[in-house]
Amino acid sequence: MLSISQELADKIVAHARADHPDEACGVIAGKNGVPERFIPMDNAERSPTFYRFDSMEQLRVWREMDDRDEEPVVIYHSHTATEAYPSRTDISYASEPNAHYVLVSTREEDKVEFRSYRILDGVVTEEEVRFLP
Repeated sequence: MLSISQELADKIVAHARADHPDEACGVIAGKNGVPERFIPMDNAERSPTFYRFDSMEQLRVWREMDDRDEEPVVIYHSHTATEAYPSRTDISYASEPNAHYVLVSTREEDKVEFRSYRILDGVVTEEEVRFLP
């Protein structure tokens, strides 16, 4: 189960809506599996159907997390026209075995679709999301 503050969840959704019609992406860093620090990143693809972290930005962010003794607790991105479920590409790119992979769909303006998954060795498992005050 992913336990995440409503404030951090709202930041993910706001980033997804702001970058629409392109996919948004980013990380929430934390310690001991607790999501704490919101890090929006640039989608190097600038695409409505695909995302990729900019390699230099990713290197900088991962080094910064290392320096702060943090880990990528949540890796998030948005889908702009489909449900919030990992695509084959998303699954193949999932390289952090302990991360929660959050997807937000922005296909409907007035509805929030916020889902979390564990992706390990190509196997996708949806998990419950608990929003904390």
